[in-house]
Amino acid sequence: MSAILSGAIRPGHRLAESHIARQMDLSRAPVREALRLLENSGLVEYRANRGFFVRVNSASSIADLYELRIVIETAAVRALTLTNPQALPGLRAKVAELYQLAETGADMMAHVTTDMQFHRLICEGSGNQRFLQVFDQISNETKLGLLVIGRLYDDPHRMAETHEPIVDAIAAGDADAAVQAIAYHIGVAKDLVIEHIGKQQEAGEA
Repeated sequence: MSAILSGAIRPGHRLAESHIARQMDLSRAPVREALRLLENSGLVEYRANRGFFVRVNSASSIADLYELRIVIETAAVRALTLTNPQALPGLRAKVAELYQLAETGADMMAHVTTDMQFHRLICEGSGNQRFLQVFDQISNETKLGLLVIGRLYDDPHRMAETHEPIVDAIAAGDADAAVQAIAYHIGVAKDLVIEHIGKQQEAGEA
């Protein structure tokens, strides 16, 4: 998983069971099981008669993924705002961490990991375990989409700044504003990711 998310193994790369088994000095059975788990997490896809490949995200699949996130996280942030103000310090700490990463010039992986931790805290703080379970199922696929494009904003501080309206609305106890803020936040990210993927696809076809 770490090799895929770090970019060491690129989307579209074939994951040969026999080769991985030899590298890790394992039989093919545990390797196949591990690949099935990666398939369930959205990082790997199985192609009939060809084997396992690192997932290549299309613009449409990314759009579907982000729309699912909007549904889950708007419900989660409403519940958190109304019932769990104690979650606020943890969310503020993650925004501060994003600013710190921007100041130190950290790589994209660090930004994406912290960003996803912020959103996971919202799902966890909602008190609805189903929200958290679904978020965990799709988080790696979201990370892969972000890491493949290399960057989301020209200024890394923007990633931190875009979380502030969400935190401000939660702090004010305004559930409607929190819902609007997180829907806008995820919607803008969706549009940017789709735009980057579209450009990459065009460049690959040229």
